[in-house]
Amino acid sequence: MAGSRLLLLYGTVGCTLCETAREIALAEAARAGFAIEDVDIADDESLLERYGALIPVLRRSDRSSELRWPFDHHALRMLLQDD
Repeated sequence: MAGSRLLLLYGTVGCTLCETAREIALAEAARAGFAIEDVDIADDESLLERYGALIPVLRRSDRSSELRWPFDHHALRMLLQDD
């Protein structure tokens, strides 16, 4: 999506919490001008080591800000705010 910022959703296939996190993130991300990209941690040993016990995790691609599960709409809005 041209001109939009990117929100990375670290998770893995079959993770029901990851699916729930994605549903929560969709509307808030769109409202704030972010696209969501799913990142399967099972495809990368370093990501698996870093996030394996923490998924789902949302991360802004333009900074190191992360939001770990559990989160709600308010916490997500705070992550998406520009400082």
